[in-house]
Formats: sequence, structure tokens, C-alpha cells
Amino acid sequence: MSETRKLSAILVADVVGCGRLAGAKEDRNLARLRGLPSDLIDPAIAAHHGRIVKRTGDGSLIEFRSVVDAVRCVIEVQNGLKERNAGVDAIAHQVAVAPVCDALRRPPD
Repeated sequence: MSETRKLSAILVADVVGCGRLAGAKEDRNLARLRGLPSDLIDPAIAAHHGRIVKRTGDGSLIEFRSVVDAVRCVIEVQNGLKERNAGVDAIAHQVAVAPVCDALRRPPD
């Protein structure tokens, strides 16, 4: 398959202190962590025109067509986490957005 190039905003995110959360109140926190992608993160990515490039445990590499879409997705996820964290051990994401990248698109690995 051929490779293509395009300008993209790239978002990298992972859960802060995932090991600590998994160790403390393990069953409940692991269930909360496992539910995040399907309940909160994936719908926000889709709503803001993102594409998951790769998942690595608690981390994600996501491509967006614009920085605005990437930042709006982050805001939606962070607001959702704030609501879910009320009264329980906080789950937080650390996020970095590369505003404009010459992304090389290859076949999936």
C-alpha cells in the first residue's frame, strides 16, 4: 500500500497515575478505566472528527483535521472526567497537542 501525506493536528493522551489507580480500590478503578474509551473518549473523538491512530495501554495517539477539533475534544473529555470524578479517586488525562504536523499515513500495523 502506498503512503500519503497530509497536515494534521496530533493529540497524545494518557491517564495520569494509572498504576496508582489500578492498585487502589483495584476492581472499581479498573472498571472505571476500562469504561472510559467506550463511554466518554471514543464518542468525543468521533464527534470532533478524530481518528485513533494507536492505543497503548492507557495512552492514545489521535489525529484530527484541525487544532480546533483536537482542543474541543480535549475540553469535552476533561469536562466528562470532572463529572465522573465527583466523590471518587480522580482519573485525569495528560494531553499534548502538536498543532500542525506533516502526518505520514501508512497501512495499520
